[in-house]
Amino acid sequence: QVQLVESGGGVVQAGGSLRLSCAASKSILSIDVIGWYRQAPGKQRELVATLTTGRTTNYADSVKGRFTISRYNPRNTNTVYLQMDSLKPEDTAVYYCRADTGPTNYWGQGTQVTVSS
Repeated sequence: QVQLVESGGGVVQAGGSLRLSCAASKSILSIDVIGWYRQAPGKQRELVATLTTGRTTNYADSVKGRFTISRYNPRNTNTVYLQMDSLKPEDTAVYYCRADTGPTNYWGQGTQVTVSS
C-alpha cells in the first residue's frame, strides 16, 4: 500500500513556473515507477512524466523541454517533484501523482494547476 499526497499547485500566469511535490508513504526507491498525470476538464487523464527506479524518465511530447521530473534529495527520499517552466494555458489541469509497484498502481488526490493567459 502506498499513500500519495500532492502539493504545490496554484494559479500562475503564462510563462511562469510551478513546482509540484508528491509525498509518498514509503521511499521512492522501493517504487518501480512514479509519475505525474493530468486531467483537464472534459478530457481524459494523460501521462505527463514518469521516473523509474533506474532513473529513466519519460515525458509527454507536449511538455518536453519545459517540465522536469526528479526524485529525492538526500534529506528526503520519499518525495518526487515536477518542475514546470514556461507554463501555457493548455497546461491547466488537475495533476495527479501515481506510483506503480508490481501490478498495482496507486493515485493521489490531485492538485489543481491553473495557467492564465
